[in-house]
Amino acid sequence: MNDAIVIGGGPGGSTVAALLAARGRRVVLLEKERFPRFHIGESLLPYNWPIFEELGVLPELEAAGFPRKSGAQFHLGNGRKSLKLVFREGRFTEQAQTFQVERSTFDHLLLKNAAAKGADVREGWQFQRFEQLPDRVRVAATDPAGASHTLEARFLVDASGRGNVTGNQEGLRVIHPQLKKLALFGHYTGVALDAGEKAGDTVIVRLADKWFWLIPISATKVSVGLVLDCAEFAAAKTPPEELFHRIAATSPVLRARMQDARLVGEFHTTSDFSYYNRRLTGPRLLRVGDAAGFMDPIFSAGVFLAMFSGKLAAETVDACLRQPFGTVWRLARYERKTFSALRFYWEMVEQFYTQPFIELFLEPREKWNLPAAVNAALAGELSGRWAIRWRMRLFFLLVKLQARRPLVPRIRFD
Repeated sequence: MNDAIVIGGGPGGSTVAALLAARGRRVVLLEKERFPRFHIGESLLPYNWPIFEELGVLPELEAAGFPRKSGAQFHLGNGRKSLKLVFREGRFTEQAQTFQVERSTFDHLLLKNAAAKGADVREGWQFQRFEQLPDRVRVAATDPAGASHTLEARFLVDASGRGNVTGNQEGLRVIHPQLKKLALFGHYTGVALDAGEKAGDTVIVRLADKWFWLIPISATKVSVGLVLDCAEFAAAKTPPEELFHRIAATSPVLRARMQDARLVGEFHTTSDFSYYNRRLTGPRLLRVGDAAGFMDPIFSAGVFLAMFSGKLAAETVDACLRQPFGTVWRLARYERKTFSALRFYWEMVEQFYTQPFIELFLEPREKWNLPAAVNAALAGELSGRWAIRWRMRLFFLLVKLQARRPLVPRIRFD
C-alpha cells in the first residue's frame, strides 16, 4: 500500500511528495494538468530559501536565470509617498533574498524534482472523490484516457490549490465577506524597472480601493496585474484589458512604468476570492497551500505558504507513519501551525485595504524596532518569535489608534 497520495503538483504538492519520497516513503502524486502550464503568483518570499535548500533545487533555480528579489516597494498611485523595503536591512530577518519566477518553469522544475526523489508522479490524472477508512484513505480518480481507478494510501494530502477538492467535497469552504476580488493581468516587455539590485523588487502600487503589482520574472518579462472588487469590474461593463489600461492611466506611477510596455501572450482574468476551510485535517488527511486557504496576493505569500505547509505536512505524515499512536495530536499540531500562518497573513491583507494601515505603513518610525518586525513578517518569518509577535501586535494597535486620531499625516489618493 502507498504511504501517501498527494493531490496536485504545484509547489505545495511537489514539496510534500519530494520530502516524503526522500525519506523512503511510497508516494503517488496525481496532477490533473500536463506541465509546464501557465500559473499566476510569481513572487516568492526570502523564507522560501531554506526550503529550496532542503529540496535540493537551488542549483536548478540559479541555472534557470530567474531574477533575484531582495526587497519590495510600495507606492501610492499618485506618487506622493512610497516605501522601499530591503530584506537584509531587517534586524529580525534571517533570510535576505529569493527569486521572482515564471511559474510554468518553476512549478515544472519542482515537479520533476519530486519524481527524481522517487515519487510516482502521474500527470493528466483527475481526482474524483475520497473516502476515509479506519486505517487508510481511498481515492477515486481517472487517468488521461478517462479510465477510472481506485487508489489507497495511509494518508492523503490535498494540495489541489484553489480547486480545493476535498474541502469542497466536505463543504468546508468559508469565503471572506469583504475580499471578493478579481485580478486582471498579463506578461509585458518594456516595463520600466529600477536600476541595479532594485530591478528585481516586487512593486506594489496602491490606489484608493485597488492595487497593481509589477513582478519581473525574466530578463525581459514583467508580470503586471490589477486587483479590484468584483462588483466594480461588473459595473464597468468594459473588456478586461481595456479596463486594466484605463485604470493604469489614472496613476502617474503606472504611466511612467508602462509607457513602453507591450503585452506578451494572452491577457488573463481570474476571480480572487479569499477563503479558508473550517478544518485542515481529517483522520488521515492534511490540506496544504491554497487547499487550506487562499488570500489576496498583496504580500506574495501564496507560494511560500504552500511550501511551508507542504514541508510541515511531509514531516507530520512521516512522523505518523513511524509512530502511529501519536497521529491525532500531530495532525492537531499541523492544523494549529498552518492556521496560525494563514491568520497572520489574513490580518495583514485585511489591514492593507484600510487607509490607517497604509498611512502608518508608508510612514515608518524607528521606534521599538517596529519597521524591522514588519520587514521580517513580509519576508516570511513565521517562527513565532516573541520579539516579532509583540511588535506586530503593537503595530496593529497603532493602526487602530491612527483611525481615531492621526499619529502620522493623513494621505490622499487623488
